[in-house]
This record gives sequence, structure tokens and C-alpha cells, in this order.
Amino acid sequence: MLNDYAERMPAPRRSVLALAVLSMLTEEPMHPYRMQVLIKERRKDAVVNVSQRNSVYQTIQRLVRDGLVETAATERAENRPERTTYRITDAGRTTLTEWLRTMLSTPAQEYAEFPAALSFLPNLAPRDATVMLTARAARLEERLAALDAETTQISEFLPRLFAIESEYQRQVVATELAYVRSLIEDLRAERITWPFVDGAPVWRG
Repeated sequence: MLNDYAERMPAPRRSVLALAVLSMLTEEPMHPYRMQVLIKERRKDAVVNVSQRNSVYQTIQRLVRDGLVETAATERAENRPERTTYRITDAGRTTLTEWLRTMLSTPAQEYAEFPAALSFLPNLAPRDATVMLTARAARLEERLAALDAETTQISEFLPRLFAIESEYQRQVVATELAYVRSLIEDLRAERITWPFVDGAPVWRG
């Protein structure tokens, strides 16, 4: 009966933040705030969204519910809120390994804003689209320079292993920048264009 119930239980929901929490807890039991601080100090917030502390707490509660994390200790100092530290369970370690293997080996379908905007590009006038893409190219150039500086700084005191996500991001940004530049050139040369009258695209059957 117990095995039948376990088989019907949904698999723990994978997320980047949940992966980060489990990974942090392999080091030692931690309080959620310390996890958030360490992720930022290690510059992992470029790939893990920890801007909202509540999202960290909510993720931990979900991991506790799924049996991947458990309470290690609860303390209450005088005139301070209750403070709970968490530790990873054996099931959490197993799940962390499975998630990493899946995320490394299998491309996921992700719904990013930029491809969506490109798919609806004709809702802007060609000139407006060109201006916006030119602004994007400038921001991508800034991002590329920042990633170069970050990678150089990390390499001065840490092995390459700790900068591989920055290396990957640089390749992605560089590829996107090259594509955006080529798209801008095609728009300016009118190799790509569409009719746009009175603030709306004109579709011709």
C-alpha cells in the first residue's frame, strides 16, 4: 500500500532556485538568508534569481514538503524572530544529482522574451524596430564587456571551474549580439521589411 502511494506521488518540481538551494545545503546546514547572501557573494545571482527573499523561503518550504530538505535546528534569540536552519536529506542529494544530469544533458523548452518579441516584430514600424534593436545591441555590448571583466577577475584567484557559467553566458551574449547586428543591417538595407501605415501593420493576402 505504501509503495502504491509513493508511486502516485508527483515527482519534485525542478527549478533553478531549488537546484541552488539543494547545492548550497550540500556544504552545511543553512538559514535561508545565508543562502541568499552566499549566492549573491559568489555572483550566482546572474543565473539564479534570488532578488525576492520570499521566493527562497517558498522554495525551501516546497523542498521540505517533498522530503528533499528538513529542519536542522530552530532557534529564537531574545526579541528576534524564530530562526530555522535546514539540511539536505538523502533524497535531496539523489534528486540534486538527477536534476543536474537532466539539466546538463537535455535542452529545455524555455520561453524567453526576446524570441517572442521577434515573432511579433511587424507590430512595430520597421524604423522603430531598427531603433529598438540598435539599443539592444548597445546593451549587449555593455553586458559582454562586463562578462569579460568578471571572467578575468575570477580567473585571478579561482580555478576556471568557478567561472564556467560566465563563459557560457559570454558565448550566448556574443552570439546574440552578432545576430542582432546582422538583423539591424538587413532592416536598414530593407532586405527585411513590411508595410506599416497609421500605426499598424498592413497585411496583404
